[in-house]
Amino acid sequence: MNLIAIFQKYPDHKSCIEHLEKVRWGDKPICPHCGSEYVARKSENDIIGRWNCHSCRSSYNVLSGTIFQQTKQPLQKWFLAISLVLNAKKSLSSYQLARDLNMNQKTAWLMASKIRKQMGKDSVGMLQGIIEADECYIGGKPRKTHRHADKKPNKRGRGTKKQAVIGVVERGGKVKAEPVKNTTSNTLSAFISESIDNVGSILITDEYKGYRAVQATMPCAVINHKRQYTDGLIHTNTIEEFWALLKRAWYGSHHHYQTKYAHRYITESCYKYNSRWRKTVDVRCRFRSACVRPP
Repeated sequence: MNLIAIFQKYPDHKSCIEHLEKVRWGDKPICPHCGSEYVARKSENDIIGRWNCHSCRSSYNVLSGTIFQQTKQPLQKWFLAISLVLNAKKSLSSYQLARDLNMNQKTAWLMASKIRKQMGKDSVGMLQGIIEADECYIGGKPRKTHRHADKKPNKRGRGTKKQAVIGVVERGGKVKAEPVKNTTSNTLSAFISESIDNVGSILITDEYKGYRAVQATMPCAVINHKRQYTDGLIHTNTIEEFWALLKRAWYGSHHHYQTKYAHRYITESCYKYNSRWRKTVDVRCRFRSACVRPP
């Protein structure tokens, strides 16, 4: 959903509340505290979207239990922030979001962080079919720079202090990725066993020895990158394309983020990749399911 559509469809606080109530409750509003349907809307004219529960005697609104709870920002700004984050293929920095929505950077960062956290609740399930597995490292300086062409390239890959990320992708399907402390055989095996359905699947990896333990538990094919990058259907180009998007978000938009928040930025990239096949008419569904859905 683009910004013009947001302004037209949700011009004020009341329209935003009505949309959230329809998405969350439909025609049967319930109490988020006790789950009772014995509720009634408050009749005061100056109160928008407030409800009373006759079972637990609590007062609440549709924002309770969502990323909008107790927010001091207008809901229209939240809707615009969701749209901006969703539409940014290579992610969006908090400084850019703050400039776009006329707010301070810390507020923009908090809003974007909550949106990314909600994206992580999108269930992918077990992958099946032709699966590519690989690892990458984000952060640090680019390998080569034009300013210092006479110096040795910066070290990359294993052995650096960069954040390690492991991932698996289904050919023509979805991707799973997460940051890890290391890329040892135990770490890779645990992640792959939790992400891939062994029945009817074949795993394609590079020659890294950390995948040897996995190769003994399921059908595998190995591409030796020292000799070639593709051998018919045996390649890891699909997961490499996903890593390119993840790294472009780092170098082009964020430049840096703390390791403890890395999973949220990786989650964002996974969510957008997994939603890429949806048609333009389904953007509203992405808008609702990504961020409006209560936890």
